[in-house]
Amino acid sequence: MQRMKIGDRITQARKQLKWSQADLGQKVGVSREIIGRYERSEVSPSINVAIKIAKALDVSLDYLAGGNVAHFDNKTIKLINEIEELAPEVKDKLLFLANAVIRDHKAGKAYLIS
Repeated sequence: MQRMKIGDRITQARKQLKWSQADLGQKVGVSREIIGRYERSEVSPSINVAIKIAKALDVSLDYLAGGNVAHFDNKTIKLINEIEELAPEVKDKLLFLANAVIRDHKAGKAYLIS
């Protein structure tokens, strides 16, 4: 399985927000044409521009660079970081609860399909 290039990830995240290339370019401070070149993988953004793109799209720089298969928005990343700071017994209770909610959600979907 081939990994997505940074250009593909930029395109995917931008389209999820229903932004045009011009919209993203304006938020990042580059032209629509440059965003198009990034998305087509003709050129790669500098690290400074990539950071601005990640912030504008509300994704991690790691996600843009291909380090994460999963797509986490910054709110989710913040929540994960806060969970990591909890006392172990509190973290265990929270993870137990989260797993129960996920299990119940999956079970509900399975019953709807049947």
